[in-house]
Amino acid sequence: MRKSMALAAALLVLLFALPWLLAGGGGESSPQEGAPGDESGKGDSGASPSTYDSAIHLRVLIDGAVQEMDMSTYLQGVVRAEMPASFEEEALKAQAVAARTYTLYRMEHGGSANHPEADACDDVNCCKAYRSAQEAAESWGISTAEYEEKVRRAVAETDGQVVLYDGAPVLAAFHSSSAGATRNVEDVWQQELPYLRSVTTPEGEDSVPNYYSKETFTLTEFREIFIAEYPTANLSGTPSNWFTNIHQTENGAVESLQVGGITVTGGEMRSLLGLRSAAFTISFTDNAVTFSVTGYGHGVGMSQYGANVMAQEGKTYQEILTWYYTGTTVGLYTGTAGTSE
Repeated sequence: MRKSMALAAALLVLLFALPWLLAGGGGESSPQEGAPGDESGKGDSGASPSTYDSAIHLRVLIDGAVQEMDMSTYLQGVVRAEMPASFEEEALKAQAVAARTYTLYRMEHGGSANHPEADACDDVNCCKAYRSAQEAAESWGISTAEYEEKVRRAVAETDGQVVLYDGAPVLAAFHSSSAGATRNVEDVWQQELPYLRSVTTPEGEDSVPNYYSKETFTLTEFREIFIAEYPTANLSGTPSNWFTNIHQTENGAVESLQVGGITVTGGEMRSLLGLRSAAFTISFTDNAVTFSVTGYGHGVGMSQYGANVMAQEGKTYQEILTWYYTGTTVGLYTGTAGTSE
C-alpha cells in the first residue's frame, strides 16, 4: 500500500513538472527575454532590436571608399560624431531622429551630386560627420562602454521614428548652439520652409563651452582676406568707415551688412573669416578689427545644446523635435526610402 501511494505521488510530481522542464526550467539557464545581451528581447536598456532601420540599406562614402551598411549602423556613427555622448539620453534620441530624418530626406530628393555613387558621406560640408566605434573609443577612453551603450539605445529606442511635415520627412537641419533663438531658414540659405522657423532656445554661457568667442584680425589681414573675395571693395581710410548698414535679428544674428560698399550676408562673413556663427558684433582699433561671436553653427533647426538643456528639464525627444521643427509630428515613416533595396 505504501509503495503504491509513493508511486502515485511521484507520478503526480512528474506530471506537473514535465511542462516546466520542457519549457527550459532547471539545469543551466537560457537567455531570458530582457536579459543583457539578449538579441531576441528588449535587453536591459529596453531597446528593441531594429526593425525599420535594419530594412534600410545605405551606401556611405567614408574616407573616400563606399561602405554598405544598414540605417542603424550608420546612425550610430553619426550620433557618435555629431553630439557629445555625455549629453542626456533624450537629447541623443532627438539627434538620432534628426539624423535619420535628414538622411531619408536627402535620399528621397535625389541624394548629393557630390557623390552619386553613395547615399551619404562623412563630410560635414556635404552630409553629416561619421565616427566608427573604434575612433570614438580613442577619444572616449574609460567612458567608452557607457557612451557606446547610450548611443546604441538612442538609435534602437527611436527605431524608424522620423520628423514629418504633411507626412513626409523634413530637411532636419541642426547646429551646435544659438544666441537665444534659432534662425529662419531663408535668412541663411534663401530657401523658405514652413518647419524651419525661428524659435527660442534655452542654451547659454552656463551650458555651452566657448559660447562667446572672439576673432581678431590686423587691418592688413582683414583687407587681404576680404579683397581676395570681393576685389571691388573700398577698404581705404579707417575701419570705422568700412562697416555700414548692419542689419541684425533681435537676438543678434547678422542678416546683412556692407563692407567697403559691398553687401554681404552674415553667413558669408562667417564663412570668409572662419567665425563660429553669424551672431557677431564688430569693434576696431587703429590696428585691428575684432569680431565678438555668440553660439556656434548656422543657427537653423535643432540646437544640440538647446536640446540637451530641454532634456535636462524633463522634455522628451518628441517634445524637443516638435519644438525646433515647427508644425511637425514624430512618427514612423514607410515611404519610398523606407524599404530595403
